[in-house]
Amino acid sequence: NVYLAEDLKHHRKVAVKVLRPELAAVLGAERFIQEIKTTANLQHPHILPLFDSGEADSYLFYVMPYIEGESLREKLRRDGQLSIEETLEITKVVASALDFAHKRNIIHRDIKPENILLQDGVALVADFGIAVAVKTAGGERLTETGLSLGTPAYMSPEQVAGQRDLDARSDVYSLACVTYEMLAGDPPFIASTAQAVMAKHVTDPAAPITTTRPSVSPAIASALVKALNKTPVDRYESAGAFATGLTSEHMTEDDVTASIAVLPFANMSTDPENEFFSDGITEEIINALAQVDGLHVASRTSSFYFKGKTLEMRDIAERLHVATLLEGSVRRAGNRVRITAQLIDVAKDEHLWSERYDREIEDIFAIQDEIARAIADRLKVSLEHGADTLLVKPHTKNLEAYQLYLKGRSLLYKRGPAIPRGLECFNQALALDPDYALAHAGRADGNTMLGYYGFASGKETMPQAKEAATKALELGPDLAEAHNAVAVVSLMHDRDWQTADQAFRRALELNPQYVQARAWYGLFYLQMVAGRFEEGLAEMRRCVEIDPLSAYNAAVLAVGLGLAGYHEEAIDRGVKATELDPDAFLARWVLQVLYGWASRYPEAEQAGEEALAVSGRHVWAMAYLAATYGNWGKPENARALYDELKARTRRGYIQPSVFAMAALGAGLLDEAVALFRRAYEERDPWLTVLARHWPEFAPLREDPRGQEIITKMGYP
Repeated sequence: NVYLAEDLKHHRKVAVKVLRPELAAVLGAERFIQEIKTTANLQHPHILPLFDSGEADSYLFYVMPYIEGESLREKLRRDGQLSIEETLEITKVVASALDFAHKRNIIHRDIKPENILLQDGVALVADFGIAVAVKTAGGERLTETGLSLGTPAYMSPEQVAGQRDLDARSDVYSLACVTYEMLAGDPPFIASTAQAVMAKHVTDPAAPITTTRPSVSPAIASALVKALNKTPVDRYESAGAFATGLTSEHMTEDDVTASIAVLPFANMSTDPENEFFSDGITEEIINALAQVDGLHVASRTSSFYFKGKTLEMRDIAERLHVATLLEGSVRRAGNRVRITAQLIDVAKDEHLWSERYDREIEDIFAIQDEIARAIADRLKVSLEHGADTLLVKPHTKNLEAYQLYLKGRSLLYKRGPAIPRGLECFNQALALDPDYALAHAGRADGNTMLGYYGFASGKETMPQAKEAATKALELGPDLAEAHNAVAVVSLMHDRDWQTADQAFRRALELNPQYVQARAWYGLFYLQMVAGRFEEGLAEMRRCVEIDPLSAYNAAVLAVGLGLAGYHEEAIDRGVKATELDPDAFLARWVLQVLYGWASRYPEAEQAGEEALAVSGRHVWAMAYLAATYGNWGKPENARALYDELKARTRRGYIQPSVFAMAALGAGLLDEAVALFRRAYEERDPWLTVLARHWPEFAPLREDPRGQEIITKMGYP
């Protein structure tokens, strides 16, 4: 119950909220009052502050300002539905309050119209943190008494299931229920009993908002579907992202059809090597369309996720959030090439455009440009610099060099043992055309990856990477790939932090959709080097938004979340990465690391064994499993892995920074220091990544010898 009262000391009206007696009996006065103090310091313009709390005659109470206005519930009872503009404004304000609290690890747990107060039309969120104080104070006894936290009409599926550790996405779901009600007049799920409503949250999809409010834009309808997803990992990760999604510039009512995914063109040639050629054509068309202003284009990795899979067009379009699909085929015979392409409106199940091109192979760039222009014209989007804009720019006149470049990039995407093969393709392309800027950038990336993934010493590979990156920038100053190559070399080899920052920024100015540059900038520079965790996370979240079906992006975001201390969300993302690509070693290894950081050692051990199995006992998985055993109190297991790694050094190269991690797990601090020093002297690229923030390197950061090395690295 809530009562209007007067604060006798300050001569002001206040609202006093009194907890139900049965709840007070479960909580206990002292524990509740102690716990509520942690939520009393939230200072935000749209969060109703807490003045006081206490106990009187066995009743627990807390005191809030008196708001001269009404609750959102009262307004909905009076008006039924709100205008779209007012709904979006209230949602935006509530989302900002939620984001503020979530960053301080406080989850509301009971977002509903009764807890949103309106003063002069401005929303204030009440009861913030009360639910978490009740939960913490009550503990197991809440479950025993049958009392629940939250309100049935707005409870997330995980709340209904009784999960204890809720995160921001639970509040996002509840806010989406409120937004839905403001637009429709009723919450998304209605039933005769509270239990039936809660069951619908778990099992039933919400009816599309357009069934009751046809004037709602596709952006709002799409955002509500995502925010009301039953699985937390498939929702928006923050309330702010949900608010942004409601007004997404890419999915407005006017240009909903101006969205496209280019599916991998089928290789119809008899030579399987032409698979690289057809994939490269697909990628070039994606890159060309991405330049068209007003056209939303699904990224390469997300489009290629469906290669070889037999799914309905509608299912693919729904997962990629696009209205149209481009599919085609490539047949190459000698110096001739036949390319067919067709554009499909998925909702109407009709062909918007189709064409067949029978040309000489030398016309390949012109064909790609013609396809991109035809699509832009059919989807009624204009070219930014006029009809003469060249969307596909040939960077070499040598078609064989071009094909080698396409093959090299395709191999680099695979990571692992494909990296040396990809690098060889770039070297062959440059032998044919020494002025091919993109091939120089590819050569730089290939050499960087050789050192980064431990195929060779950074002392050998990074100077070659630097030479190639410098040449790429000289030949292609407007290429995002060239600036990214310079940034990575500056980061990993030169430890020139300022140049790395500037080059990453320039790459993203030239191509904001370049997720590789954005991922490296967010995780490796902002987080691991500069310690700017929230900024880094924002960049990594943007990568996932651009390329949602990329296992690599999911894994990178998972690592970033883990380093920032968001362990449960990190593990959710890590699991998602393994689901997107079950055969990817990187995803398996990241999940292994995340379980270790969360001190979930049995799961870390199992994930480590799986990573070893899919990779043929990769040294990263071995070293981190040794570190896990060390933290778990099993030094003998760690020592066995360390000895195995030491034996392998007689047969081939092992990164000293990774080897140092295994030594630390085995409790061999002096050997770890020696390996740490060697990694510094050899310019081991992984040292830049691990040294400053990686938890397993804490003993080296605390040791004066390790501190000296880190100081020399000059981190910003």
